[in-house]
Amino acid sequence: MASFTLPTIHDNPDGGWGPSSSNIPEQFKFKDIPYAPYSKSDKLGRFADWNDTTGDTRQTAVGLPSTRDARGPGRSRRDGAQAFGSGTASAFAYFHVEDESSFSLVDNKAAPPRRGGGFTRGRATGRGGVSFANRGVAQRGGRGGFNNRGGAQRGGRKGWRDWEKTNRTRESSVAISPQWTMLEEIEFHRLAKLKLEVDEPEDIYCTVSRTVTSDTYGRVFAYDKSYDRITTKTERPLQLVDRIKYNTTTSDDPVIQQLVSKNVANVYTTDAILSVLMCAPRSVNPWDIVILREGNNLYFDKRDGGPFDTVTVNENASDPPQDPTPPNPNNPAEKTAVPEPPSINSATSLSLEATYINQNFGFQSVQENIAADFAHPNPFYGPEETEPLASCGYRYRVFDLGITEDEDVKICIRTEVDAYVPGPGNPQEGHGLVTIRALNEFDPRAQGAGGAPDWRSKLDSQRGAVVATEMKNNSCKLAKWTVQSVLAGAELMKIGYISRGNPKDNTRHVILSTASMRPTDFAAQLNVSLANGWGIVRTITDLCMKMPEGKYVLIKDPNKSVIRLYAVPMTAFTTEDEDAEVYEGDEPESAA
Repeated sequence: MASFTLPTIHDNPDGGWGPSSSNIPEQFKFKDIPYAPYSKSDKLGRFADWNDTTGDTRQTAVGLPSTRDARGPGRSRRDGAQAFGSGTASAFAYFHVEDESSFSLVDNKAAPPRRGGGFTRGRATGRGGVSFANRGVAQRGGRGGFNNRGGAQRGGRKGWRDWEKTNRTRESSVAISPQWTMLEEIEFHRLAKLKLEVDEPEDIYCTVSRTVTSDTYGRVFAYDKSYDRITTKTERPLQLVDRIKYNTTTSDDPVIQQLVSKNVANVYTTDAILSVLMCAPRSVNPWDIVILREGNNLYFDKRDGGPFDTVTVNENASDPPQDPTPPNPNNPAEKTAVPEPPSINSATSLSLEATYINQNFGFQSVQENIAADFAHPNPFYGPEETEPLASCGYRYRVFDLGITEDEDVKICIRTEVDAYVPGPGNPQEGHGLVTIRALNEFDPRAQGAGGAPDWRSKLDSQRGAVVATEMKNNSCKLAKWTVQSVLAGAELMKIGYISRGNPKDNTRHVILSTASMRPTDFAAQLNVSLANGWGIVRTITDLCMKMPEGKYVLIKDPNKSVIRLYAVPMTAFTTEDEDAEVYEGDEPESAA
């Protein structure tokens, strides 16, 4: 009689039901092979089908988007769903993820436009031979200006024919060297969650003629209130006023160097640099901040000729102004013998125009015969200067960023004010201080206008619509101006509406109106959170304080909502001209 032996039973040492994953018998030879669900209705196909039009399933197996239509060309939606388990065989496929994902196209020449075929209305081209794509776009001309049939808005339907737009890529604000080391990468959605409540700032006091007063510098002129009464019917031309206004970086400020010797704070910066960092989640254009760590002190600096010296235009618009694409040096067909002059509505030209408008509007809208001197003269105006100074006052203020009472994290900020409103208070104590800015209109019909209405016809009757459009298209710029006004302790912020005299001429401008608002109220309208901005500043400060002494640069990615911190050599961002200036400055001391 044949013997019967019971098989060995492997108990689960984990106490669970079924075999243990950590104690699988050796006779189970398929333990490392992934399980693929199957169905009895699955059909045996070819081992390798190179003519399969159902899509490349290798990419979907590794989580990459498929580059082909899953239905394939010529197939309809009524083919029915695939059998259960038929799409999981790709688990056994081999796919070079790194090789193919790192592939990039070298030639950036735009593809030729489509001809005929789809995107037409009806069987042929619709009524009168007009295609659906053309009927969906607002047409210029005619008695009504813009054709609004069918509810089409100016500039066409939103998102319509976006596939025809070229892939717009911005260049970084600074060339990233291979010798730099990336230390940290922070996404904007993480920055938006930060929050830190900061108390009122502390003013720095000094003794002038045996009188204790605020440590302020410069001279401010009285604001001309007649600019508040300007309308579109009583417009004024914008004049070219030749004045000097300094925009010195933090490390070159002689006052900050004196405050460092007194250990007033740990972090030193200016309101222009700090406002960019506090409004970073709103920014779209690239920027960079140079950070210098010396001992226990931190300096936030800017580069000469960097993005801090110009004003952006419609940065947050859905279709912002663009610079022309430079020719591809590897394509002989794109090389031009004579470079074309830049358009007056390109991003660079508009930025320079906006900077010119902001400076001259601030110089023009003050009364130079009524002035208020601060405690000290302008620290950047030397005795050899002959040109007159612009109205500008500097206030050095200290904010406490400590979370607990034991923490000693203070930041000293050089803030600027442009004018003052005469009243009973003393401007040296912060009464009646004003900041002056300007918004500019170039051409409502040009690319990059962001759907802005015509200011001459809408500014007096529908000011709310104009302001709402500017808050949408220039959200980052307005937020930075508001933060600068709050940091400086200004009571009012004047914003001028300035347009071109002729849309085709960017050299003549007219002042259409001036708005006056309180910075704290305007910050609430813009949904600007100062607590979030201080949280960003404290996070970057703690991050840099953990690093060794040296130079770093914080760069906003030109095409992504990400900021990156790099460690750079101490010789970075220094030019031969700067070295020559330092050498010339040392000669008199050595001669003495």
